[in-house]
Amino acid sequence: MTVVGLDLGGTKIAAGVFDGERLLSRVVLPTPEEGGLAVVQALAEATAKAEAEAGVKGVAIGLGTPGPLDFQEGVIRFTPNIRGLVNFPIRRLLEEATKRPVYLENDANAAALAEHHLGAAKGETSSLFLTVSTGIGGGVVLGGRVLRGERGQGGELGHITLLPGGPVCGCGLEGCLEALAAGRALEREASYAYHRKVDTKELFQLFQEGEAKAERILLQAARYVGMGLASLVKAFDPGAVVVGGGLALNAPQAYWEALEEVYRHYLSGWEIPPLRRALLGGEAGLLGAALTAYLEVRDGGG
Repeated sequence: MTVVGLDLGGTKIAAGVFDGERLLSRVVLPTPEEGGLAVVQALAEATAKAEAEAGVKGVAIGLGTPGPLDFQEGVIRFTPNIRGLVNFPIRRLLEEATKRPVYLENDANAAALAEHHLGAAKGETSSLFLTVSTGIGGGVVLGGRVLRGERGQGGELGHITLLPGGPVCGCGLEGCLEALAAGRALEREASYAYHRKVDTKELFQLFQEGEAKAERILLQAARYVGMGLASLVKAFDPGAVVVGGGLALNAPQAYWEALEEVYRHYLSGWEIPPLRRALLGGEAGLLGAALTAYLEVRDGGG
């Protein structure tokens, strides 16, 4: 079965045509700054270009997009980094533009789906995926399908509360895992500690040089991630836990050691699922979008 995967990001749109697990073509276009209908046009254009390059049309399209989403209505409720997508009927408009069925998935959920079927959790019946990057997201896969929840709000793993009264998160609440351990959080702490702007790349360099402040900031963030994962394991009991995202995958080994030490500490006495590093990198979202379409068509959704 041939399907198209679309990964909608704040700065770029990636499109890929897949025949099963085989990638036939890949196209990247910039996300239009004006947002709204221009995004739909760019998604349709990326689809057409990828199909022309592959020499075949997909029977359906899977779209991984920031959310939150209304899956039943096919609507993006809002996106923090793309203009003009508030209560936006993306599914209907893209179906009209491409003349194909379109299936939506949250971008982090799509990455979780890809790591489950094709990546670090392949072969498991369930898995939990956490991506630690500029922000923190993730997803839970049970029985091969993403857990979306009653209202489509499931899998917002970066917004579990770990420190009541802690730093304010981008979601507006305080003490979320994201506000404590994402890239923006590390840059906030480092910039305050060093009295100047410090990004994560420089923070990693300072850590490698043995700078004490950098060590405290980075390892504290790792410990929060480990604590959050342990709490999530108690809620979902997955077959495996997978951690990805640019920050985590580029962090020094000491980060991973601190993360796993705390993860295991807060699961003392419990059966502990294996903790693995993600394997699919930046392609996970695109692969997961294609998988969304494939699974929906296979199981009768299309």
